[in-house]
Amino acid sequence: MSKKVEKEEKVVETTENKENKKSKKTNAHEVVIKIDGDSWKNALDKAFVKKQKTAKVDGFRTGKVPRDIYEKHFGKESLFLDAADSVLQEAYLKAMEESKLVPVVQPSVDLKNLSEDAVEFTFKIITKPEVKVKKYKGLNIKPEKVEVTEDEINHELSHLLEKYTELATKESGVVENGDVAVIDFEGFKDGVAFDGGKGENYSLEIGSNTFIPGFEEQIIGMKVNEEKDLNLTFPKGYGVADLAGKDVVFKVKVNEVKQKITRELDEEFFEDLGMEGVTTEKALKEEIEKSIKAQKEVDVENKYIDTILEEVSKNVEVDIPQEMVDEEVDHLIHRFEDQMKRQGISLDLYYQFTRSTEADLRNQMEKEGYANVLYRLMLEEITNLENIEVTDEEATKEAEELAKKYNMDKEDFLKEFGGIDMVKYDLEMRKTIERLKELNK
Repeated sequence: MSKKVEKEEKVVETTENKENKKSKKTNAHEVVIKIDGDSWKNALDKAFVKKQKTAKVDGFRTGKVPRDIYEKHFGKESLFLDAADSVLQEAYLKAMEESKLVPVVQPSVDLKNLSEDAVEFTFKIITKPEVKVKKYKGLNIKPEKVEVTEDEINHELSHLLEKYTELATKESGVVENGDVAVIDFEGFKDGVAFDGGKGENYSLEIGSNTFIPGFEEQIIGMKVNEEKDLNLTFPKGYGVADLAGKDVVFKVKVNEVKQKITRELDEEFFEDLGMEGVTTEKALKEEIEKSIKAQKEVDVENKYIDTILEEVSKNVEVDIPQEMVDEEVDHLIHRFEDQMKRQGISLDLYYQFTRSTEADLRNQMEKEGYANVLYRLMLEEITNLENIEVTDEEATKEAEELAKKYNMDKEDFLKEFGGIDMVKYDLEMRKTIERLKELNK
């Protein structure tokens, strides 16, 4: 519990003559904890020592102001918030010990009372809600059959040939659609070069729509060493505000023109491919079929599980606290932020490009966050109903296998994953999903 106290006082509605109470939802609790006596006195002393270091009072050196002078000059109240912050963790532990509650999200805290004699905190603790799964058996849900068509194999084969396509200098030197033009270019707005609008010996595939509309089309027909001014307009929704919807001129020079040479399924291609045992078109198609089938099986399995969970969830009664959904949305946003970082994009840049805000992103992820919490609670209840357990030996073996899979030391893996209890929980959920599949065929 590390939330810093920021408000001096907040009056919390309480049940008459009771310090600990439940709100209307039976899984939302308010626990009032009072810190007084020596604990509060020591906290005030520590707060003074901290304040004294920077306190400035005429006639005293900084750091040497006596306690009585400090309190007369700044008031005793100036120590209260720092003192309250220093005993917050103590109060939280006391709240957990006295209430015997097990929170499912990080508890929130408010100041109830604050004085020279004591501080009172109100902790809002959300516990696991009651879950009723009315039906989770005999739903007759079956996975889709996995089939791979000849068209799919040929389509993937064409992509593979495209990947290994070679480029050769074009003898005619005239740019056509599908060619790769090696160009120098520089963009100007109102006669002034703009940032990010210049490149040298840039290989541009004509027809790839890499550049703004009209750029690639106007290069078609140009010859090697030819220079040309392209009059263009940036799209209105372009990410750079200074250029969005603006007329610009790109000065372009074609340095070289290359054309794609389509590969043949010959000995040289199979050598370049480097797939063991694949030396013929038949063998290659078999490998492609295996690859497509494996991916389809993963996709079908994931869809199958999602369908089961969705159908079972329709038969679940539970009142999910918004706090649990909010925390799950926090996790989703954090995961999304990590994905963006791997692409070199910050969240702020994402908001700028998409013209959205954090609130928009949270709203977008609200439904997924709710479903994740619902499925988790639902699976936990079914785990209990089906008496599904994971032994310490199973969890240890799983941790060792996962650590090996990710090429990590077992202890380092457990630290990263959240400990052996998290491994055990993950295994329980997977066992429960397998049980659901068996019960609903």
